[in-house]
Amino acid sequence: MTVHKIFRMTIFCLFILTAAAGAVMAQEKAAGDAQEQQAIAPAATQFEGTVALGLGNYFYLPSAKGYDIYVQGTIQGQDASSLTGKEVKVKGAMLKEEPSIFAADSIEVKDASGQFQTVFTRTEDVKLVDHVDTTERAAFTALVLTKADKSEDWEGKGKAKVHGKLVDNSIVVSDDKGKEVGKILVDTTTDFSKYYLQKLKLFDKFWFYFNIKDTVDAKVRRKTRELFHADVVFAGLF
Repeated sequence: MTVHKIFRMTIFCLFILTAAAGAVMAQEKAAGDAQEQQAIAPAATQFEGTVALGLGNYFYLPSAKGYDIYVQGTIQGQDASSLTGKEVKVKGAMLKEEPSIFAADSIEVKDASGQFQTVFTRTEDVKLVDHVDTTERAAFTALVLTKADKSEDWEGKGKAKVHGKLVDNSIVVSDDKGKEVGKILVDTTTDFSKYYLQKLKLFDKFWFYFNIKDTVDAKVRRKTRELFHADVVFAGLF
């Protein structure tokens, strides 16, 4: 084989290798671009479906998974409970500072004729009412309640949480064997807490976040197992 033929074959092989490398790089770039585009894809700005629960300024739409939808203001003079069971279209955006909240810019409700009518248009800046965000919840101490007589279990703790069950106006706390340890007397409950209590009604027990108030008198505690008063600010599964 002559030197000239060897040179031509070498050039041809280099061309094939360069083309193959270019194709691989192009495929990798396309895949990378697709992943980058997916990563920076804008969050949803519209949801549609039937409202499962509304209370105060919040409502829950099953199609908006992961979000609590917040209404800044009223809906034709009513709170979000007026939307329960109705088919709606909601436009808005996720709050950057609280990703679990979707702030409604407008709400349309399907009427008897099957047409959607606008019932809400946001005209104010969003200011969350009674909301306890994820970072704030970290400041609540998990109480270990052992006996009605041991007021040191809760006194001086301030913000706290327990895992229990709401019965009437008391949070019933039990030990690992299911024996009742005591009751926390609930004086007030925010709309945000009430909303979550209804949202979580399928669960028997969950975490209550509250501000601890006055301890019940020792003699009364021994007789009734009522431990202390509290203001509930949030309820959740964790």
